[in-house]
Amino acid sequence: MFLSCCAAPSPSDPYAWGDSFPSCHPLLGRHHSPINVDRHMVRNDSLGPLHLEGFDVSQPGHWTLENDGHSVLLQVGSGMTVSGGGLPGVYHTIQLHFHWGAPAANGSEHTVDGRRYPMEMHVVNMKSIHPNVSAALDDPTGLAVLGFFIDVVYADNVHFGHISQKLSSVAYRGQMAKVKPFPLLSLLPKLNMSQYYRYSGSLTTPPCSQAVVWTLYEVPIYISWSQLAQFTSQIFSTEEDAEQVTPLQNNFRHVHPTFSRTVSASRDAGLLGATAGQPLGPAPAVFLLQTVVLGSFIFKL
Repeated sequence: MFLSCCAAPSPSDPYAWGDSFPSCHPLLGRHHSPINVDRHMVRNDSLGPLHLEGFDVSQPGHWTLENDGHSVLLQVGSGMTVSGGGLPGVYHTIQLHFHWGAPAANGSEHTVDGRRYPMEMHVVNMKSIHPNVSAALDDPTGLAVLGFFIDVVYADNVHFGHISQKLSSVAYRGQMAKVKPFPLLSLLPKLNMSQYYRYSGSLTTPPCSQAVVWTLYEVPIYISWSQLAQFTSQIFSTEEDAEQVTPLQNNFRHVHPTFSRTVSASRDAGLLGATAGQPLGPAPAVFLLQTVVLGSFIFKL
């Protein structure tokens, strides 16, 4: 997860971040992100749908899309909050950004039963009691991040076009473009928002602060192959006038152990199947139900 408030990842190899940022060293903390989500979870019936205030309307003003050399970020301004669903307070939505792989490699940060999705989107929210993100990073629950896997179909996602149509304007590091606000809920799998996983973790870039309540949604966002290619092939980590331009690819951190952390499934989580207090069900259910959901998504287009 990238935050404009925080130091840029350097060096570029995530395994070496601990050399420059001790808090990123996986042996100095047991709440690092991302993780692999597997069947070692229990259902928590108290985890109902989150309340996404202001996500269903277009906010006033303009949003800003930015290539910061590490990701593409959409700064969304004020007007949206996240609460409920077991979160310890009200959180203000501040930005969203993306992680991806390469033309021939997937690039989600979290994995499900060892499977890495093509992309992952993070909606970053800051606890309302904090004046800024820096203060929130000192609170173990200072940030609430909504993570959405992104999978691929053949048809364009017209709602995702609000972002993908602007990507050519931010192809190079440092470039920014204005985006007319749109209902953020239109990007999300709104029929399946009660199905998610929950755990305590960290930022996935330096300073790797262990200050994040993670909510990972089961049902992906679907975009087209051409929309995916815009990220994997047409975004660069260097400035436009650089002697040698470098594609921005594989901007994800490696998976970390869960150690003793509890990873919970919401009461409506269904792709892996579960009974209260019991390990989740057999992995083949993942692919079977994904096919059903995907078919439904295509039909609704």
